[in-house]
Amino acid sequence: MRRHIVPSTARGGETGRGRKQNGAILAPTPAPPRVQTGDIEDTCRPPFGDIEDTLSNQIGWMGNPSMPWREQSVTDQREEFAKLALVPGANFRELCRRFHVSRSNGYKWLERYVMEGRAGLADRSRRPLHSPSRTSSTIEAEVLRVRDYSNDAWGGRKIARVMQNHGQQTVPAPSTITEILRRHGKLEQRRHEHPGPHQRFQRAEPNELWQMDFKGHFPMLQGRCHPLTLLDDHSRYSLTISACGNERDETVRGHLVPVFRRYGLPLAMLMDNGSPWGDAGDQPYTAITVWLMRLGVQVIHARPMHPQTQGKEERFHRSLKAEVLSGKSFRDLEACQRAFDRWRHVYNHERPHEALALDTPDKHYRASSRSFPETLPTIEYRPGDIVRKVDVDGDISLNGRIVHIGRRFRGHPIALRPSDEDGVLSIHFCAHRVGTLDLRHALRPAGGLVDNARALPTSPPVQQQQQVDKSV
Repeated sequence: MRRHIVPSTARGGETGRGRKQNGAILAPTPAPPRVQTGDIEDTCRPPFGDIEDTLSNQIGWMGNPSMPWREQSVTDQREEFAKLALVPGANFRELCRRFHVSRSNGYKWLERYVMEGRAGLADRSRRPLHSPSRTSSTIEAEVLRVRDYSNDAWGGRKIARVMQNHGQQTVPAPSTITEILRRHGKLEQRRHEHPGPHQRFQRAEPNELWQMDFKGHFPMLQGRCHPLTLLDDHSRYSLTISACGNERDETVRGHLVPVFRRYGLPLAMLMDNGSPWGDAGDQPYTAITVWLMRLGVQVIHARPMHPQTQGKEERFHRSLKAEVLSGKSFRDLEACQRAFDRWRHVYNHERPHEALALDTPDKHYRASSRSFPETLPTIEYRPGDIVRKVDVDGDISLNGRIVHIGRRFRGHPIALRPSDEDGVLSIHFCAHRVGTLDLRHALRPAGGLVDNARALPTSPPVQQQQQVDKSV
């Protein structure tokens, strides 16, 4: 607020009285004009064209409550300005100064008030009337159709690749598709599901390693479903999604045999330590893992409490949940299996995979050259091996000692071979090393002494681990 400060005295005499200069008496110096209320600029008052509604209640002098001011919105201020400007003889320039608006804005609001009345003083959308570069409604509809086809799970990159694969002539950029999805409210509900950066490894060739696991079971109208999934580590090709009624050994074997007949046998299979392929005791081997080893498949167990070892399976299960199970209910196992079979075809042949540079898994997979034997081969060992048959208690006898191997090997021959360490024998079942026996101790259990985590290389040869921050 500008104020004129009037000095009480001045050099050569008092203010308002005559003073002498060179012997002459000069006229009194006029006092400065008093400050008028209308000339004081209220610098705290913001321009009405740029503010929101003012406070309805103000605090009086020294913070004590006073009579509340009348609530005045931006529209009220604009209307007051327009009415004052329409008064004959009004100084328009001065009004603009007092209301803190430019003359161009003042003329704009005055014209709108004359043409439309008070309704014309409301703020209008700044959206352009024409957007020549805007994506057409036809393409937006196709984007939303593909999104709905994925059960609201695919993002901009996957949708763009699917549209290209289907021969779409005009395909928006993935960022444009993402904005289309955001504009239609398709992204907010799944924002929290992004897992963030992670590390990835993969085998060099198909069928070097398959990953097997049960997805968490869920209720149906009749019972519960336990989805059994099997994934090729190199190509991410889904070998089966089986709707199981339980997680027992015979159930798993019944679903694995058709897979082996169609795709052949892998070199190794990775699984966790849960049932039916893990044992809660000191033995990592179960009936189904012994059966797999008889087929010539190496069994690898993940490190306990490290689900990231089977990261591809975990990510696959998340996609299965988002694209098939989310928001759906199923009557029975047959209905689940139909849904699984439909989505498995989409996953393998239509759905772009981020880890494969947006290729589909079928472009990176080929069937194994190792055929499934309908009859289990005879177990044979090298000449010079010490061969013993495991009894019903899971034990063998060696030089008068009873050595425990494991009940799951009962009835099968096992082989003992000298190792690089003196006095230590390695224990083999078929082509697989399953434990060690230290002859320097009187009695020592043989089973469960192998650290299976060490037998888990990332790949022969190992691919460089790379940091990625994309959702798969």
